[in-house]
Amino acid sequence: MYMLRTPHRIISLMTLCLCLSGSLAAPPEGPHLGKPLTPADLEGFDIHVFPDGTGLPEGSGNTETGAKLYEALCPSCHGPQGIGGSAGELVGRSPLNGPHPDQSVGNYWPYATTLFDFIRRSMPLNAPRSLSSDQVYALTAYILEINGLITKGALLDKKSLPTIQMPNRDGFIRLWPENR
Repeated sequence: MYMLRTPHRIISLMTLCLCLSGSLAAPPEGPHLGKPLTPADLEGFDIHVFPDGTGLPEGSGNTETGAKLYEALCPSCHGPQGIGGSAGELVGRSPLNGPHPDQSVGNYWPYATTLFDFIRRSMPLNAPRSLSSDQVYALTAYILEINGLITKGALLDKKSLPTIQMPNRDGFIRLWPENR
């Protein structure tokens, strides 16, 4: 009986050794898809704009240019002059503490730089990130103008945009220090 158990043990031991040696072998090479990213490749993805204006690019745009761009690109989703349309309204007049608050740029958004960041990153819906910095500044200027936050003809750039005080700036809990 002892002899019958020995071959079984040997086979089990050999199977275990084969399994372990297979798991210690080098993994097979991958399919070699794509190419490794370089730091230069990653720079194009770093488009964050912070509330204090850090990350804003060079360029500028005014409300008149923004009105023309808006008319060409935006009314089908946001309605004429930012009211109506299938997407969120950009101009809202009802107070946030009312029964039907409009969470629009003019009464809800805490920073004008957030508007720039959102437009640059997400608009137009059918071609995000296709607008130049000048076009994004111009659209931001127009949207701030139709919300009554800047005057007609105002020019925005990386220095002037962060200085705009939004009405709901203090309506959110601050997660970062004011001066980083």
